[in-house]
Amino acid sequence: MNSTALLTDHYELTMLAAALRDGTGDRPCVFEVFARRLPDGRRYGVVAGVNRLLDAIGDFRFGEEEIDQLRRNAVVDDSTLEWLANYRFSGEIDGYPEGELYFPGSPVLTVRSSFAEGVVLETLALSILNHDSAIASAAARMVTAANGRRMIEMGSRRTHEEAAVACARAAYLAGFTATSNLEAGRRHGIPTAGTCAHAFTLLHDSEEEAFRSQVEALGVGTTLLVDTYDITEGIKTAVAVAGPDLGAIRIDSGDLGVMARQARDQLDSLGARNTRIVVSSDLDEYAIAALRAEPVDAYGVGTSVVTGSGAPTAGMVYKLVEVDGRHVEKRSSSKQSRGGWKKALRRHKDTGTALEEVVFQASSEPELGRYDKLVQIPLMRAGQITDGVPTLEQSRERLRAALVSVPWEGLKLSRGEPAIPTVYLEETR
Repeated sequence: MNSTALLTDHYELTMLAAALRDGTGDRPCVFEVFARRLPDGRRYGVVAGVNRLLDAIGDFRFGEEEIDQLRRNAVVDDSTLEWLANYRFSGEIDGYPEGELYFPGSPVLTVRSSFAEGVVLETLALSILNHDSAIASAAARMVTAANGRRMIEMGSRRTHEEAAVACARAAYLAGFTATSNLEAGRRHGIPTAGTCAHAFTLLHDSEEEAFRSQVEALGVGTTLLVDTYDITEGIKTAVAVAGPDLGAIRIDSGDLGVMARQARDQLDSLGARNTRIVVSSDLDEYAIAALRAEPVDAYGVGTSVVTGSGAPTAGMVYKLVEVDGRHVEKRSSSKQSRGGWKKALRRHKDTGTALEEVVFQASSEPELGRYDKLVQIPLMRAGQITDGVPTLEQSRERLRAALVSVPWEGLKLSRGEPAIPTVYLEETR
């Protein structure tokens, strides 16, 4: 079975069937993905998952197995099944490139197509963008807190097996150095890293035997886990086995700040001055920030990054905003949307600091100032991915530059307003 074709909600196909029957399915429409607000306490969001979504749309097909599944369960009528069997997205998509920041109301993705072609993409688009953007947003805060130190994503055991690969990609986009997930390395070319767990030490009759085995297999540049029994004795044994050129030690328990200071002093006294200290154990951005003054060389982050550090979804929605060139909008209390096909520009000071996010109607593009830049880029034309969509490495660099542009208070971990305000320009005719 195709991996994406049935990533469609039942209600989407219900709307599709009815629209095809009454003739409204062919109406030209504009759908928009945006977040009404940022997760509580966050000051910016990071767009991620766009490239995965584009690939998924390209592969979005209803083959014989999918059609049979829908027919057996009487989900839609035969004429709708025939339409689905021939489905190919042929519309246009613009959006924020991966690694770009977003704020409340930012038009992160704009889909222009017939109602029928666009409505069936809602769940696919939101499932990818909400997940990956949540992970990247949390990961970016951790990278900022780490202040240039090495970051290893190691959360595969704390999430779904496929989500683990997507999490590793999103974390790498956000600035993590490596992942322990080998499938993410295979699919996306992400550097991989890892070391032994406590089970390996417990397997052997002594800690020394375990360390010796690991060093003989992997060389003195390996990382030895020293807290299975007693950290002080573990470090002593590690240096005795590997020598002063031991690559690194990892500490996975206790008061990490205290342990890191003691470990640094002990390593230095043993002549292992270049041996790095890696810490793990339920780290998040707040714990990482608290360790900034300690002699830590690298952080291993698991559960917190793959769960969005308390915000596992970006809260994005997929809304119909234009039909036949006419603006449409939802007016429900607390769930309002703004009608019309919209674009956005970001205004900056001459120093490069971002000032505001300006959202405007596509039909009324304002004159760009010297330091303004349009945020959306073309992503799909006639159902085909456009040339120039940024690569994963380019997206990492885009995010690095975007975070440099954020006012310093916008990078704080404390609660506050979005790092830059969103301003809406009214349409002029």
